[in-house]
Amino acid sequence: ERLRAWARTLRGTGPVPAVDDPRTDASELLGPAAERATPRRTLWGVLAPLTPLAVRTALGCALAGYASLALGIGRPYWALVTAAALYQANLTLTWSRAVQRVVGNLAGVLLFAAVAPVAHLGPLALVLCCLAFSFGAEALISRNYWLGSVCVTPLALLVTEFAGPQRTGALVTERAVDTLVGALVGFVAALAVTNRRAGDRVARCLTAVDRAREAAARALADPQAAPAV
Repeated sequence: ERLRAWARTLRGTGPVPAVDDPRTDASELLGPAAERATPRRTLWGVLAPLTPLAVRTALGCALAGYASLALGIGRPYWALVTAAALYQANLTLTWSRAVQRVVGNLAGVLLFAAVAPVAHLGPLALVLCCLAFSFGAEALISRNYWLGSVCVTPLALLVTEFAGPQRTGALVTERAVDTLVGALVGFVAALAVTNRRAGDRVARCLTAVDRAREAAARALADPQAAPAV
């Protein structure tokens, strides 16, 4: 009967063992006790770690958009989107994403220039090109970001063709400039707005993991320890 009750608890269909229940082993209370011992997080405790990232994203996107407007680029939102796509957990990952974004977009711009004459043959050719690049983006973006960007960039440029034929040279130039501006300004914003709290959280988590490992090692070395039945 106890085994069936414990199985129901594991499946989430049974009650959580009570502390004052004399039929419950102390070992069965480790999970509920640890959960009860964890302090409840306040709303500020949840939002505080996200504040540096939010400020960094807002600052980087705003500056990238203004820089693109100042250069007279017709589609400044491309620079804004590039800046927003860079931000990761730390500067190393952000730099890696910036490099992948720039390389992927520039390669995608060249690919668009190559397929634009085919897409201009008619609506059917344009739709087929969009479907091909959409499939490539979905297949690659989660596995390799820069390869996915190679497909996303011509797809984004081809979508503008649905409103009417666009000048290929103008689209290529605007996309390339916006990508470089967005990546540069976005990374500068990442350098300006640091997130020191992330390093502190990592240090605390590593300390907690070390303590848990030591406790597990002591439990395994204890000759009196026995598995719960």
